[in-house]
Amino acid sequence: MQLQEKLTRVLDNIDEVLVGRRKAAQSLLAAVLAGGHVLIEDKPGVGKTMLVKALARSIDCEFSRIQFNADILPGDITGMEVYTRDGEKKFVPGPIMANLVLVDEVNRGNPRAQAGLLEAMEEKQVTVMGKRYPLAEPFCVLATQNPVELAGTYPLSEGLVDRFMLRLSLGYPDAAQEVAMLNLKEKGEPLDKLQPVVDAAVILEAREAVHTVYVESSVKQYIVDIVRAIRSRKELKVGVSPRATLDLYQLSRARAFLQGRDYVMPDDVKALAYQALAHRIFLTNEAAFHGVTVESLLEAAVTGTPVPVARR
Repeated sequence: MQLQEKLTRVLDNIDEVLVGRRKAAQSLLAAVLAGGHVLIEDKPGVGKTMLVKALARSIDCEFSRIQFNADILPGDITGMEVYTRDGEKKFVPGPIMANLVLVDEVNRGNPRAQAGLLEAMEEKQVTVMGKRYPLAEPFCVLATQNPVELAGTYPLSEGLVDRFMLRLSLGYPDAAQEVAMLNLKEKGEPLDKLQPVVDAAVILEAREAVHTVYVESSVKQYIVDIVRAIRSRKELKVGVSPRATLDLYQLSRARAFLQGRDYVMPDDVKALAYQALAHRIFLTNEAAFHGVTVESLLEAAVTGTPVPVARR
């Protein structure tokens, strides 16, 4: 069985639990294959946590969940050293030491706790009492947050937000999807019946395959042009980072791979530009006051950038 067929089984597995979330699941899986982290931001009850759980149940790997709150500390995330009865120090791993890590309601964690994610997300390691502990691959942080109920929450720092390769929003299902959701729940919780269809080795093999996906020089330039078109806008507090350029590049390769191609098309870039870039755009107060939106800036950048065409 080809890698793409195995990964399609993961998406089919998620469909057994969530109705009408195929595109979101594809973007989520693309980010995992690209070696990135995902921020899922939407209203309560639309299936953010369920999507992550369904992905974790579909892959035979180590999964952990961290429920962020105002009292959580970095040691609750990374782990800590404790003394044994013999007086020796022992490292007790924290929940970050897993392959897929769900950080639920990340904006409810205090800034110290949020900072506890930075090293792990960027360097795939944690440092405790001066000792470095590498994280096992694949490693991916899948965080959720609600854009409502903001009392008692802590806005994510720009540095932390920039470490998320992708931001997803699920939205409400349509009427037919909501009826199908009721039918799924008729005979119990479908998530409890979900079984792994691939293991961590398949994900790592797919990651290596993604690195072989060809990106023509004009498509690379297209990615850079879109990012620079946004970065040059005076309405931004700070320009979109080069990390965003790299993330959009890798995501485009992963999307192409999932669709069975060994090359990237401009459509791959356009399909992922909003999810990869929107959360990294921070407007000035003046721009926001005058009605400028992130969506309008992105649309102008994407539609205003010439699309490369095939040469004959």
